[in-house]
Amino acid sequence: MPCVPLVPENHTHVLAEFDCLDPLLAALRLDSGRLKCSCLAVSRKWLALGTSAGGLHLIQREGWKQRLILTHKEGSITQVACCPHDEDFIAVATSQGLVVVWELQLERRGRPERVSVSWEHRGQAITALCWDTSALRVFVGDTVGKVSFLRAGSSKAGKGSAFVIFPVQTVTTVDSKVVQLGFQDGRLLVSSLSRCYICDTEKEKFWRVGNKERDGEYGACFFPQNRGLLQGQPPLLYCARPGSRVWEANFNGEVVSTHQFKQLLACPPLPLITNRHEPQYHATQRSPQSVAFARLLYMGDQNLLTWTDSAIFIFTPQNGQVLLWSEVTDIAEIVVYRSELFCLHGSGRLSHFTLLSAERCVERLLRRELWLWAAVVCCMFQHAITTSRARKCIPMDRLEHLKSQLNPSAAAELIGQLEEVINKLEPLDSACSSRRSSISSHESFNVLDCGIYRVISRRGSQSEEETGSLINQSASEEERLKDFSFVQEEDNVDNDPQSSERLEVERSEQALPFNLPLSFRPKPPRIALQAVKESVSSFMKKTTEKINTLQMNSELWPRPECKDGPVVEMQASTAGDPEKMENVVYDEMSSTEADLNELQTVTDHAIAQIQDPYVLLDPDSLEETLLEWLPVLEKVLGRVVELELTVSGTESNSSIPTDDIDNRNPFIDQPDHSKLSNQLHSSNDHGEEVSHCESELAPDHEENITEVSNGFLVEPIRVRPPKPVPSELLVNLSHLAMLYTEHSCFRRHQSRYTVSCGTFLRRYFFLLDPERVRRMCLRCHRDQPEVYCSFIEAMQEQTQSSKVADVIQRGDLQRSLRSLRELQPCSASALLPHLYRLYEKHGEAAVRSLSQFYPTITPSDVMAVADPKHFLAYLDNLVRSRAEDHKLSFLQSLLDPESLRQDWLELALSNDAPQRSDTLTPSGDPRWHSHCFRWGYGHLLSLLIRLPADLSSKQAMADSCRNHGYWMGYLYLCNQLQRRSEAFSTICQLDDISLLEEPEGVEPQTLEEWKLLIQLSQQIVSSEHFPGQNGGIRSDDSGVSAGKVSPETLTLMLARSAGPDVALDVLEDCGVQLVLSPHSQLICELLRVTEKRQRAIIQTMLERCDRFLWSQHA
Repeated sequence: MPCVPLVPENHTHVLAEFDCLDPLLAALRLDSGRLKCSCLAVSRKWLALGTSAGGLHLIQREGWKQRLILTHKEGSITQVACCPHDEDFIAVATSQGLVVVWELQLERRGRPERVSVSWEHRGQAITALCWDTSALRVFVGDTVGKVSFLRAGSSKAGKGSAFVIFPVQTVTTVDSKVVQLGFQDGRLLVSSLSRCYICDTEKEKFWRVGNKERDGEYGACFFPQNRGLLQGQPPLLYCARPGSRVWEANFNGEVVSTHQFKQLLACPPLPLITNRHEPQYHATQRSPQSVAFARLLYMGDQNLLTWTDSAIFIFTPQNGQVLLWSEVTDIAEIVVYRSELFCLHGSGRLSHFTLLSAERCVERLLRRELWLWAAVVCCMFQHAITTSRARKCIPMDRLEHLKSQLNPSAAAELIGQLEEVINKLEPLDSACSSRRSSISSHESFNVLDCGIYRVISRRGSQSEEETGSLINQSASEEERLKDFSFVQEEDNVDNDPQSSERLEVERSEQALPFNLPLSFRPKPPRIALQAVKESVSSFMKKTTEKINTLQMNSELWPRPECKDGPVVEMQASTAGDPEKMENVVYDEMSSTEADLNELQTVTDHAIAQIQDPYVLLDPDSLEETLLEWLPVLEKVLGRVVELELTVSGTESNSSIPTDDIDNRNPFIDQPDHSKLSNQLHSSNDHGEEVSHCESELAPDHEENITEVSNGFLVEPIRVRPPKPVPSELLVNLSHLAMLYTEHSCFRRHQSRYTVSCGTFLRRYFFLLDPERVRRMCLRCHRDQPEVYCSFIEAMQEQTQSSKVADVIQRGDLQRSLRSLRELQPCSASALLPHLYRLYEKHGEAAVRSLSQFYPTITPSDVMAVADPKHFLAYLDNLVRSRAEDHKLSFLQSLLDPESLRQDWLELALSNDAPQRSDTLTPSGDPRWHSHCFRWGYGHLLSLLIRLPADLSSKQAMADSCRNHGYWMGYLYLCNQLQRRSEAFSTICQLDDISLLEEPEGVEPQTLEEWKLLIQLSQQIVSSEHFPGQNGGIRSDDSGVSAGKVSPETLTLMLARSAGPDVALDVLEDCGVQLVLSPHSQLICELLRVTEKRQRAIIQTMLERCDRFLWSQHA
């Protein structure tokens, strides 16, 4: 990872996105092209989303739950505003000029009702809504400059309160379009294209702000002064001016000063902190920016916010500085509540940003375990992180913990920068020295995480025992922390269930996520080191004893079901004689070491052999090498499996054919391998369906045999090694195991492997690289679905103790997606099992949300698990999320392999499509006007058929389109394949002449094609036997079929392009006896006259040009 640049010290705040609202829009179906979000408003309780279909969605901000949908038949929603002092009221404006005030009545659990309606702005586009800050009154502005207000009658105060004499009144009409409205303390602020006006609504007085006019959309807003020494002062107002300038005026509209931000905006933009992409800061200076601030909003703690379509700017106008500016693409509208801002993009997407200081941002990122982003922000804002003030929210041990969570190989430079930041940290006591001086020197105290001082009084009675007890307390606390760290390191070794439960209890009691060092308590180094030494030695002794006990229990002691005589005698004899038991343990440990040495030797020999390219690249030689290595691996690490197979009543592992084991796999018995959720439902995900035999055989769930079915055993999945293996040997074993897995998978029909790929994967998953296995499974999951199912089952077994799995099981989709986003960046193999759990829980709603995890999760991953119609919804959402000019290239990049194009085309043609009986006749010909049917995935289909492809692929797509009746795609492909006669025949049968005129239509290019087209239309018309003129053509009153394909309409089209005489000659050559209707004859005469006039005009122009050129020559 490259070095993170430092931001200047005058920048202390960032915009961070902690919540992704894409799943919310997907759940509301607002992420499609037909329906999208058109406006929004926010309050303490609500997020209101207006849609292009006239619906208003009220989302409760706590938990992002939808509470209400208010519908409007008067057009799409263009403006919405929440009442600031009573959240039970909300104002809505539609595209037809209607303004509605709704009373939600949620407290009384009544139905929402329209308490006020205004048609004062009928036919005009409403550009601004603004609530009175103390009364139920809404101010409205439109494009012609008209400003009115609408009183909202409330049903809370009784029946008489709803009676209003003049519910709607016009306030004023300004000179041009209303850009923005604001209201504060009885005064209305109106910003138009040319000026700003203030209106005293009580005294009905108006006056202008400043004397100079402007031309364009410039915003204005009130700026309350209710902080510190300015408490009680009248608010200021700020008005945008051209050239990145802002007027500051008092409450009476008198301009006090002008703020110039043009030069200040020459600084580079600060990055957005979002999990959509890694934050990057480019320190290169920019040229001064001349920006038109179309809107101004008061935000947070005395800040001023504005934006353009590509950037967000936040100023601190009291000192005339730029707090920050960041680049954000495609901004349509922004609304603000305190320090939060919601951004609506032109594509309909929503973003939720929070303005906060750098140290608070790091604290939030650490709380969400976004380690990489937290480290980048720490290194980028070193000047803010290293101050003593930042220790209150980011203690030193939090940063140490953050450093330990980073990957040393991938983020080495970042770790180095973070170490520099940690070395520069200022201690908390430098900020607390003044407070400390007031505390008596006879008292000691500690500073808690929350900033509270805990004082330990030692006044007058301080003794050595009390001092010693305090020191011992400090040492014991350090000892517990050290014990906790060693417990974490040794947790994977200790597999005893009771001890693991006990360790979990100790963790919950002792270990908090972070611990603030108590900087004022005494820490004698000798006592602390002695306590750590004793704690470590005691813990290592206990751990060694537990490991020895576990080895005896798992390898020597017989299972309860075993009734064999020799084993029982061995149990009795060893239990009765401790010396014999110790000898048995020693012999067993010796044999284990011998086995590991043998495995080491064979593995080194195999590794040395595959270093030869002739062995590695020759399948037969590689197979022979792996077959020599496999028996030793089975002997050493496969012993547990053999013992379990023998106990369960089978003679030996070799006596069960591997093919039979695979054939008895419950995943293979599933009729549909593409529906992985059904397969995984029958697997042992969470330990709920463990058979009686399995539960008694092994105490550790990693080594359980799943079930006995008809005398055959299903291979258990082992995600941890059955015995400790040295790390160097484990690396070589993993390399060989991956070679065996891939080789046996892709050469399963011509190989001599004794253990199949699926069996090997389940038995030795702890040796495999999950990411390589995933890629292998995606290549072969159609031919061997049981391998892919085994991989998913193994990954779910490996991640079932994750916190994310618990969140998914609770059933809250939004929280589950948030937890999954917090896992990133992570590999696809680590993310896949959680997504499968999510799909099993929520179905299509979960699949529609998976597009946010691209490119980590690819369409091939989703296609392997989801139902085809659910996968289509995911693919459609994924493609629509890209810009229009990038969709085709993006879809092309997803085709890996190229054969997916035909598969996806077949899926899109088969789902959410018209019935074939509606588009095809019994003989397979197109039905009349059947191309007008709506195809649910028509947008995706149009992209698929336009992708670059070879000739055979295009022919296959054309055949598929014809077989399903997708005529628009069929016509396009016929045009591409130069099968124009088939296209003309289809157009004649569809009977829509617009298919010859549209930009994407198939228009005849030669007179021969016109003849063919006229003949085809005559044949079809003759076969239909419609009563009417000219051989049965259905005609209107004028004799010309409107929009129909007939010889007469085709003749008129040819007459317009080639002339009426040529058209009649072609008609005569075709042998069609046609008597033109009076209307057609009139058109032909007009075309002849027009042609003559054009020729005369051209001749006149040529003569004039000729005379001019001769005159110049003379």
